[in-house]
Order: sequence, then structure tokens, then C-alpha cells
Amino acid sequence: MADINDILRQYWGYEAFRPGQEDIINSVLAGNDTLAILPTGGGKSVCFQVPALAREGVCVVVSPLVALMKDQVENLRKRGISAAALHGGQPERERDLILDNCVYGGVKFLYLSPERLQTELFQERVKRMKVNLLAIDEAHCISQWGYDFRPPYLEIAKLRDLLPNVPVLALTASATELVKIDIQEKLKFKEENVFQQSFARKNLSYSVLPTEDKEGRLREILNKMGGTSIVYVRNRRRTVELAQWLQKQGIKATAYHAGLPHQTRAAAQTDWLLDRVRVMVATNAFGMGIDKPDVRLVVHMDLPNSLEAYYQEAGRAGRDGKYSYATVLLGPEDASLLVKKTEEAYPPVETLKRVYQALANFYKLAIGSGAFQSFDFDLNEFSRTYQLSPLEVHFSLKLLEGEGVLQLNEGFYAPSKVNFLLGNTQLYEFQLMNETLEPIIKGLLRLYGGEMFRDFVKISEAGLAKHLGVPEASVRQQLQHLHQRKVLVYEPQHDGPQVQFTAPRYDAASLPIDQRQLNYFRERAIQKAQAVVEYMQNTKQCRTIQILKYFGEESSTPCRICDYCLSEKKKKKLDENKLHMEARVLRYLKEFPLHPKSIAMHFSSSEQELLGDLLQEMLESGIVGYTPEGNLMKK
Repeated sequence: MADINDILRQYWGYEAFRPGQEDIINSVLAGNDTLAILPTGGGKSVCFQVPALAREGVCVVVSPLVALMKDQVENLRKRGISAAALHGGQPERERDLILDNCVYGGVKFLYLSPERLQTELFQERVKRMKVNLLAIDEAHCISQWGYDFRPPYLEIAKLRDLLPNVPVLALTASATELVKIDIQEKLKFKEENVFQQSFARKNLSYSVLPTEDKEGRLREILNKMGGTSIVYVRNRRRTVELAQWLQKQGIKATAYHAGLPHQTRAAAQTDWLLDRVRVMVATNAFGMGIDKPDVRLVVHMDLPNSLEAYYQEAGRAGRDGKYSYATVLLGPEDASLLVKKTEEAYPPVETLKRVYQALANFYKLAIGSGAFQSFDFDLNEFSRTYQLSPLEVHFSLKLLEGEGVLQLNEGFYAPSKVNFLLGNTQLYEFQLMNETLEPIIKGLLRLYGGEMFRDFVKISEAGLAKHLGVPEASVRQQLQHLHQRKVLVYEPQHDGPQVQFTAPRYDAASLPIDQRQLNYFRERAIQKAQAVVEYMQNTKQCRTIQILKYFGEESSTPCRICDYCLSEKKKKKLDENKLHMEARVLRYLKEFPLHPKSIAMHFSSSEQELLGDLLQEMLESGIVGYTPEGNLMKK
């Protein structure tokens, strides 16, 4: 077994692990089922990547977000580590090749969504793999007590039956006591084993600022503070509007949301990562998997749906350990608006069935068909076609996803890919018989090499067109023709949301929707929204203590840097100043009465601002009184 410190140095260039990482890694290497709860930026991925590299075999990683899987795969490949991802939207041949490579040792890390665990293709192949670790990212998704429950996560327990001697590492950034217990039970831990760092972030100052002018207050904060910032808003349109408004105010800002074209998103993210713009205005989809440790400020313009979500999003500030801020701008109607929106997120069962039926019609799926098929999805076009409210459709799809009948991948992007079906000899014979297609075949081989015979390789139609000196449309047409003739598999670029049916299409009337469970989730969501409101409106307790209490971590030690603690510190200093000034006033009145103006002459201009209130308090408490001449005297 390779030394874990050598692995860390070789692939990550670090000389030491972050707090908690080494203990978790050693627990995994000892073969123990392990639950690791590390805050955002705590280095969760290293906790499964290092032990997996230390041992022979493949690490299977279950992750809920396609974009996050793709980012992690790319990051590993950049480090020279073989990794692949299985998800909806891939051609069957690509999934087949990836699984073969896992069986025969060509892949070290296999990422897949929980929905993929249910496929017969995966379950048959995984039995033939030498799996050394099963890592579950965002493990709170397995718990009904959590804030993002996903029924397909429950399938992981069945995978454990296929891999009885493989340890499990479950990872999450936030979990209440109930969720911690539930994760371990649902994943069939052999014994309880939790590694948890404190939820306290000693360098992060939480604050809630009531205001009726959010934009003005945001501008004021950004002008006052330096460094990189993230500003979270609730909807996509608002990201663009607010970014444009900030630019007009002379603040370099850009917008990010899942509905933007891939190139626009990528450019915005790169500009922000390289500090070409200071402020990223985004929906909450932004930030997961983004490694930028020097974010100094995270601002929420709208209330998050839960304290778990808030903790993760706010925690993207100050990951380098330096003093940073997490600020909520609280409008007068925000609390009632959050509860109302939470209730709206649970449309009636009849609406879910109507949306599901419309989807089946939209994609022309017969009853019993469509399992694990993916389709490009345009929310606005779909809503217009069936005269449905886009918001109602969005919420319905989310609930149907929770029921395990489909999956919505928002902002799904995959570049164009090619894989040759014919071998070298057959391909040569095809070229001899099809001279008009010979240039594009030679162009592919010259630009992208023989790897295309073994695997799917990313291509650029524009680059190929430039190489051949032909229009890009011609390249696409020829690739489609070669695909139809089964010379190669051509997977054109995807850039947008996709819907995947994770079960054979049901008759909408008999769609298996658990009304009791939906009601339960609705009540849980409302409770979580109310917990957010209570936190935001509580001005009588340290913010960190409130957050720790929510996650079951008892503490009576104030953080000293949140808005409450700073206010208390200021108040204490003010009280101390008043006591000192009161003693001076009494000393001046010891000899004889003085007029208030005469007393004021003994104090500085800054002290005089407090003096009027102090004298009034001394009068009301009977410490001093007025003489008939209007002077103050000591009583």
C-alpha cells in the first residue's frame, strides 16, 4: 500500500493534510465504514481520493450533480489520474466502454449518479470490478430528515449487497443529529463511526442587515470591502439584471446561472476565478466544486430555503482561513415571501400527473418504455406547448424527481465526441469505397489520434472544419452520415437541461405518488423555512451559537465577530464610556452646580454626542437634579 503522504505530495503538491483529513483516511484504509462531516472547503474529495489511490482497484463515487461529477473527473485527469463519469445523455456504447475500462483496470475513479446504480448494465459489471472503496458524496441526500432527500440514494444499500467487503465513506458538509443517524442506518454501517469537525467557522463573520434598499446597501458594502465576492439571488433573470446594475455603478461583476450558454458560463467563471471581475452574481447552483479559497464576502439578496443550504453557501467565503463575511440583506417582506414560496413548491398531485403526462406526450413515449432515456428539455417551449406555468412545471419536475420517476439535469453541458466502431482494416476498406468521406476520416485521425478506436474522444467541429477547409455545417453533416452508416458514434454537443426517465413510463393516472410522503416533505420544508426566518430575525444571540445549535452542537462561547457579537461589544464599550463620563460629571459637580453647557466644555466633540443622553439618564435616575437657576447639581 502506497504512503498517503507521498500520494498527497505527488498529486496535490501539499506537504500536510488539513485538519481531520488524515484521521478519516486512516479509518477508511482500516476498512471501516466512515461518515465524514467537513465544512465547505474542508477538502472532502481528498478524503476518498487519497485512500483509493493508496490501494489497487477502482473507487466508485456516487454524486448527485452531473456538473459536479464532470468537474471532478476533469480535475483528476489534469493530475494524471484516470477517471470517468456515467450519467444520462451518454450514448450506450460510451457507458459500455467506460464500464469495460473499470473492469480491466483502465479507470481509477468511476463517478455516477444514484439513478445509474439501478441499471442492470451497471449492476452486472460492478460484480466484475475490483472495487476498493464506495464513496457517497452529498450523503445527506439519503435521509428523509435532510434538506435534499433523493430516493435513488436508497439504492446504495443494494449496491453494498453486491460489494459486501468494500468499505463506505459517506461525505457531507452539513448534517443534523437525526440526519447523521439516518445516513449510517440507510447505508448499513457495520458500526457507528463519525468524524466531524466543528460547524463553527472562526474566521467567518455572519450578519443580517435589515434594509428597504437592498441594491443600495449592496453597493455600499462592496465599495467598502475589497476582494472577491459572491452575491446569491433566487432567480436567473435577477442574476443578469443585478450584474448589469453593479457594472453601471463601477463595480466589476458578472452573472452565472444554469440557463446561460456553456461558453458564457465558462467565460464568467474564468473571469471571476482569475480576478478579472470582483463579483459573481449567481443562483445557488454556483459554487459547488469551485476551488477559490480567497472569497472575502458572500451576500444573500434573498433568503435561502434552509439553514443547511445557507451554511454551505455562506461557507464559500474565507476558505483560506482569512477574515471574511457572510451577509444577508433582509427586506421587510422576505420572511413571509420565503414561507409562501416554500408552500408553492409543492403543487397538488393532479398537477404532477398532468406535467408527467405532458412530458410523455412531448417525447412520444409509450407506456412501459423510456427507462433511462435522456432528452433535451426547454422549459419555456414545453410550458408554452401545454399551456402550463413554467414555475409550476419546474416544481412538479423537482417533486417527480423526488418520487424517483425522472431526473432533471439543469445546465447540462457535454462537448461533441466521436468513437470509431470499425477497426483499422475495416475503416481503410470503407475509405477506399467512399472517397468523398476519406478527408474527414483522415482529418479526425490526424487531429485526435487512434484513441478514438478505444474510447470516446472530445472533438471540435469548428477545428475540424478549419483543418479541412470546409464549412462547419458540412463537417456536422458528414459526421451524422458516418454515424448513420455505423462507421463511428457521433455525439453532438449538448448545452442545456436534460430530462431523464429513471423508470419505465407509467400511465399518468396510476403514477406511484406517495401523498403522505409529499405532505411530510412539505411540512419539513416549511419547518426549515421557518428555522431560516427565526435565525434571520433573532437579534439576541450570537449567530454562530444559533447555527451550532441547529446542527446539534452545543456551545456557549460567542464568536465575537458576527453582527450580534460586534453590537454587544460596541454596546459594552459605550456603557464603559458612559460610566467613565458619569464619574467625571459628578466630579465637576462636587464643588458647586454647573450649567450643562459649562459641563460640556470639559468633554471632547465626540464625547459631547453621548453627553446629552447621559445627563438625561442621570436626571431620570435621580443622580443629579436642577437648581432653580437651571444649573445641574449632584443629589
